[in-house]
Amino acid sequence: MSYDRGMARASLALVLSLAPLAGCASTGTSEAPPSPAPAEWALSWADEFDGPDGSAPDPSRWVAEVNGNGGGNQELQYYTDRPANLRIQDGRLVITAARERYTGPDGTREYTSARLTTTPAFQQVYGRFEASLKVPRGQGVWPAFWLLGQDVESIGWPACGEIDIMENVGFEPATVHGTIHGPGFSGAQGISAGYSLASGAFADAFHQFAAEWEPGQIRFYVDGALYATRTPADLPRGASWVLDGHPFTVILNLAIGGHWPGAPDATTVFPQALQVDYVRIYSRAARQA
Repeated sequence: MSYDRGMARASLALVLSLAPLAGCASTGTSEAPPSPAPAEWALSWADEFDGPDGSAPDPSRWVAEVNGNGGGNQELQYYTDRPANLRIQDGRLVITAARERYTGPDGTREYTSARLTTTPAFQQVYGRFEASLKVPRGQGVWPAFWLLGQDVESIGWPACGEIDIMENVGFEPATVHGTIHGPGFSGAQGISAGYSLASGAFADAFHQFAAEWEPGQIRFYVDGALYATRTPADLPRGASWVLDGHPFTVILNLAIGGHWPGAPDATTVFPQALQVDYVRIYSRAARQA
């Protein structure tokens, strides 16, 4: 993931992580995986997506970005806020990517999809950031659940920092990636780890993806299993740990094409959807004396 300041309009964007580390294996397929123990974490923000079928996501929580600028990664989609691409259905958020020609202010694209951000409604410093997701499948699809430093507009990327909780590219159906970005470890040099299922594909069922972010440490989980921990000790020499002490915003999106996944091909079936059962954000619970 990345933030491209060179666009005509600033946009939140994804950038590839080309060298994931070895991950763990899991067979978890629960649609409602276990949540963290209440004694450890206190819920600070959530969306259960329980609005009427066909309705838009709650505008007091989310903003749909509308652009066709390619996200800084040569992505192929036009992000819209139309119900065809973004709606509540059966108690879930559904972000749908379609193969269709669409023309907007940024030009014409051959695919449409959607991207949501909690800016400006919600940002948080530290905590557990968790979502239950069912990812799409197929060559060229690129769903993501990630965090971006809220001060990106004032200090730029990668100085603002970025935490990619879950990325999946269609040519790796059984693997997801968790990555951090900052000065000296951004873009293709992001510090990444992969997590692979023992069998099946992530698109077969809902899975819980989470990152626990505390001062000087970020832990990545799939279905409750810890698979990577990142600290300043992981950074390359001279790099700055910019992932502490300032609020981050939450982003959900489904990109099509781009540097990392490549373009869809004849095997890719459309439409494809990223389904979100919930997003829940926690703060560390106050300890009782």
